Amino acid sequence: MPLRIDPALTAKKLLPRIERMFELSAQKILGIEKHWKPSEGTPVFTIRGRYTSRGWTEWTQGFQFGSAILQFDATGEEKFLDIGRSNTIERMATHVSHTGVHDHGFNNISTYGNLLRLMHEGKMDWDDREKDFYELALKISGAVQAGRWTTIADGTGFIHSFNGAHSLFVDTLRSGRSLAVANRLGHVLRGEQDITISLLQRLLEHVVNTARFNVFHGHSEDIYDIRGRTAHEAVFNVANGSLRCRSSQQGFSPFTTWTRGLAWALCGFAEQLEFLHTVPPGQLAQGSSQIDLAKPPRVRAKQGRRASNPKSSTALPLRVQELFDRLEGAALATADFYLAHCCTDGIPMWDTGAPGLHRLPSRYLDSPSNPWNAWEPVDSSAAAIAAQGFLRLGNYLKTRGAAKTGTQYRQAGLAIARTLLDEPYLSTKPQHQGLLLHSVYHRPNGWDHVAPGQKVPNGESSMWGDYHLRELALMLLRETRRDPYLTFFGGVPSAG
Repeated sequence: MPLRIDPALTAKKLLPRIERMFELSAQKILGIEKHWKPSEGTPVFTIRGRYTSRGWTEWTQGFQFGSAILQFDATGEEKFLDIGRSNTIERMATHVSHTGVHDHGFNNISTYGNLLRLMHEGKMDWDDREKDFYELALKISGAVQAGRWTTIADGTGFIHSFNGAHSLFVDTLRSGRSLAVANRLGHVLRGEQDITISLLQRLLEHVVNTARFNVFHGHSEDIYDIRGRTAHEAVFNVANGSLRCRSSQQGFSPFTTWTRGLAWALCGFAEQLEFLHTVPPGQLAQGSSQIDLAKPPRVRAKQGRRASNPKSSTALPLRVQELFDRLEGAALATADFYLAHCCTDGIPMWDTGAPGLHRLPSRYLDSPSNPWNAWEPVDSSAAAIAAQGFLRLGNYLKTRGAAKTGTQYRQAGLAIARTLLDEPYLSTKPQHQGLLLHSVYHRPNGWDHVAPGQKVPNGESSMWGDYHLRELALMLLRETRRDPYLTFFGGVPSAG
């Protein structure tokens, strides 16, 4: 494991860095709010320190306004709540009804979901009409996202990406949050002839199929099957629902691992495990009834635990136990792969098989990351996403009775957070609009800015990287304050 873990590191010890980050964050949010012109589109990533747009899909606007909401949560400054709430109300409606993307979890949970959570936590004034408005938006978002559905050969299916019905993206795992929240609010999707479609069932099928087709578990005939490796995209024949191949839109190749996709998987599986353990076992058994769970991917014997709560006197039904085994296996595999392929400070290269890596020192993973190297960029946004995933997976495992393994993953998350909350990754210059430096967007398309005198992208920020650094820091800050544990479903405190 290249990552150097400090067993004595705690969230409290990171508090000075967290507070400094939110001080810098305030300046960045206000600067973007002052200078950004909505007519220019949604801010996506920086060029020479200024946020610019990139017309692919409008998947980052929820991060723009959600960042202000997180800032209010952390600091209590009302002006940030006003920015986040007013922009959500005025500008996010089209994202709620957008049928052409797989990004509802990014856009709508980050805005409507966070606002509803703050209201339930008493950090916002309670308003029944406003609560109903947020809930309706989240219900519609979940149903619209669930409608973007491809059925595969075994009768189950997945939410397909904006590439089309053939395409299962690993990132879409985090849009499963929209289905989870809508289902918890008591909502369903209605189809032809008023057929009722369970959002929970579609969520479970999508999550399991992501674990099945986008995550490698080390026991197939594929010679590139290395446990924990992820593929950005799984491609299906839509005529008969069969898997044809793996692909990668933003990574180097289908046979290497794009590390932001790896991080989406790690974080996505961890937070879905947290959510699904709040769902009554009977509902999980019914919702997974069409899924073949008889042979879940192997989990290494050293993990030595079951997903059922050892403190509970009632064992989970076998089908539900197998469901958790399947998802835990994917989460553990991606976590272990990340730890084996990051530098000692927890930062990964943008792709584990990038073509210029052989030009780096032969044991470059045994040293802290170098974002200024001349051959391949790092991706700090992958680290910010993964750090949250490690914290959630660690916390989850500790509650399930696997204290040793859980503590290891949790300390990994804290170690990565410590790196990101300081230079050279924390953006301290007021003139730079980004918060988290050395983020990479789309290396194959050449969209990332390469500064004069540099050979690869560095020194720039992304809207998702900034948001996830804030979310990571807020998670730790709330822990030090003994606030309620931060979850994506915190706005729906009880099952609908």
